[in-house]
Amino acid sequence: MRKGSTASSAITLAEVAKTAGVSSITASRAIRGLGYVSDATRQRVLQAAQQLNYQPDMLAKRMRGDSGNLIGVFINNFGSVVMHELISAISQEARRLGYDLVVFHAQSFNEPGRAATSDMLRKLCEGLLLVLPNTFDQYLDRLEQDRFPCVLVNFAARKMDLPVVVCQNRQGAREAVEHLLALGHRRIGFIAGTPFTGQSAERQRGYVDALCAAGLEIDPSLIVEGDFTQVSGFPAAERLLSLATPPTAIFAANDEMALGALDAIRTRGLSVPDDLSLIGFDDIPAARYAYPALTTLAQPFAEMGVRAVRELVELLKGKEVAAQRVEFPTPMVVRGSTGPLRAAGNNT
Repeated sequence: MRKGSTASSAITLAEVAKTAGVSSITASRAIRGLGYVSDATRQRVLQAAQQLNYQPDMLAKRMRGDSGNLIGVFINNFGSVVMHELISAISQEARRLGYDLVVFHAQSFNEPGRAATSDMLRKLCEGLLLVLPNTFDQYLDRLEQDRFPCVLVNFAARKMDLPVVVCQNRQGAREAVEHLLALGHRRIGFIAGTPFTGQSAERQRGYVDALCAAGLEIDPSLIVEGDFTQVSGFPAAERLLSLATPPTAIFAANDEMALGALDAIRTRGLSVPDDLSLIGFDDIPAARYAYPALTTLAQPFAEMGVRAVRELVELLKGKEVAAQRVEFPTPMVVRGSTGPLRAAGNNT
């Protein structure tokens, strides 16, 4: 290693070439594996690179058109359990196919303080996976216009001229409410999430679909807002339970809010499912370990992550970037948090 250098010093290709006693062009060919270089020369160059701890400039490689086998994962909300489940599945499949991941988290990829980083990472990566993207982020428009290889995961806010892998939000929500209706419940509350991915709105549409099909009027007071966090589920459920005629069942747009609602119900001295039935959406690990275990709709995270990676790899192999919506069903998982309406319950 050159005098005074550190692990973070930038060793250049020219230095590797000088140490190996070859030209920079020959050193480049040896390291990239392109063009003719004798085995002995290639070994000499590689040994020099290892000796100097040379790290190729990945951005420069991408600008030359070389493949870096790097996939970017752009996310707007790192904290959710659903995000963790999806990224875990994506990471496993990407590694299996020989790709590495770089994860970039920002509230908005197009804001002044992030736009340059977004563009730099996009140039560095072969393609992008946008997991739970924010419909208000104008960066989505840029990707759509540029026809950059990318796949959106769990996005239902608007139609995109890009591939999208998503669960059947509306149909799953309808099945959840139909389950409660079959148990005799008629006054059913709904806890909505944020509007950013469009999934909450789709689940609310499924809620409305089921009630209308049953001939029930939609009561706006039974629809309250949360933000997809467990903390927000508590006050949302409190608002529903404080109504003059409270619901006999609650459908939350995700499991985390349902678990917060469960805490609020218990705080009031009520029992689930004897006094109130409760159902969520996602089937995160905590849902099965709650008491009582939570009835929910299961998102097939592993299958969705695998499909998203494979769709992106197909794009990297030359498949045209175009609108394609891949929807995964969300099977009902009936557990202990839902039960028949009690005879003395209020179902008017």
